[in-house]
Amino acid sequence: MPEASANIGVVGLAVMGSNLARNLASREGNTVAIFNRSYEKTETLLSEHPEAEFVPASTYQEFADSLQKPRTAIIMVKAGRPTDAVIDSLVEVFEPGDIIVDGGNAYFPDTIRREKAVRETGINFVGAGISGGEEGALLGPSIMPGGSDESWITLGPILKSIAAIAEGEPCVTHVGHDGAGHFVKMVHNGIEYADMQLIAEAYDLIRRGTDKTPAEIAEIFAEWNTGELESYLIEITAEVLRQVDAETGKPLVDVIVDQAGAKGTGAWTVQTALSLGVPVSGIAEATFARSLSSHPEQREVAASLPGPGETFTVADEAAFIEDVRQALYASKIVAYSQGFDEIRAGAAEYDWTIDLGAISKIWRAGCIIRAQFLNRIADAYAETPDLPVLMTAPYFAEALTRGQASWRRVVIAAAQAGIPAPAFSSSLSYYDGIRADRLPAALVQGQRDFFGAHTYKRIDKDGTFHTLWSVDRTEIEAEDTH
Repeated sequence: MPEASANIGVVGLAVMGSNLARNLASREGNTVAIFNRSYEKTETLLSEHPEAEFVPASTYQEFADSLQKPRTAIIMVKAGRPTDAVIDSLVEVFEPGDIIVDGGNAYFPDTIRREKAVRETGINFVGAGISGGEEGALLGPSIMPGGSDESWITLGPILKSIAAIAEGEPCVTHVGHDGAGHFVKMVHNGIEYADMQLIAEAYDLIRRGTDKTPAEIAEIFAEWNTGELESYLIEITAEVLRQVDAETGKPLVDVIVDQAGAKGTGAWTVQTALSLGVPVSGIAEATFARSLSSHPEQREVAASLPGPGETFTVADEAAFIEDVRQALYASKIVAYSQGFDEIRAGAAEYDWTIDLGAISKIWRAGCIIRAQFLNRIADAYAETPDLPVLMTAPYFAEALTRGQASWRRVVIAAAQAGIPAPAFSSSLSYYDGIRADRLPAALVQGQRDFFGAHTYKRIDKDGTFHTLWSVDRTEIEAEDTH
């Protein structure tokens, strides 16, 4: 039986798991137990990194025996049944007080279910969102753990040792109980969808309106990355647009098939927002844009549909590019504001205490949406912790005021030219909707009452009312059954 010498273990040694294990082993004070269902991957990791403080195990029992108490293991396997199978196996060899961490992209209701089931055994279960991809797992990710307060006492120092660092602070915080960590990671990914779609729309508009090459547009994005749009996604966009295909000599972006993939977290974000009654239109349109791109058979047939007859050109390229930059920043503010609205609503629904300012801070490094302006979000919540709408904070309100004329010009130009800009357009519509003093929802309520007797409220008196529409259009007060 191996000596209990490891303070942390990793189950699942595919690329993400292997990189996370290497990250853990590289930090002072950590000795890492490793286990994979196929021992071949364990042997490969050992042979490729003999310098690492690894304790290999060929069975779950050996793995458990090699861990110091309270045993702590991070699962890095595919979501769904593979995760459930590993949890079941660990529960058999772990004891009350031990900690099982799911570091995969689990759907948060699954995490809530698993935490409840595992808790009954006395073992702690933690759903931890880990962002940053393969590089982040190795060099320092942004980590969003949920779970019990008890588990955080042991797990916190370990995760802080491997997390990315932003302005001297580790990008990890105890998000909240049971599924809170995976919920926040889900919304993070939803914001990521919106951010990427907005950048793609900005690129498309500039290319179609100016006839600049991808390499020339890359320089525009590189310049943007020195200002308020500074972010990882803007940075890599410039790199992607600079890339030339070795086989054809063409810009690589022109060789890549224009069908965007998705792994589900964007859809989960939108579905959850619908159930919570939170509008996340920017994230939704970004998710739908990927879906639309992935139906080439429909797009081929629809290509025969008519569009604007005139070729899209802009008179002043520099002014147009600046308009697009302003529209991109304004729409980005909306996407983050909507995402934080969803986190707040989720916390209320599931009884989580989530510090929104802390969330913005742990996204400043290590994750895909890391950006300079996350500091502005942290400042906004530090000044007003219960801020009801993020984009009403003074900094963001000023930015939206400054950029809205450009934003509107870009959306108009896209519509007139027949260029799809769903994320830009929906973000502007949301902005106008949330600031409106009166919405046409009054008519919708009238329609609902007409065909379904759903009742409505009045602006001039209390109570709930129903009109006898098809009789004599008189109004009666209805019993409030809600």
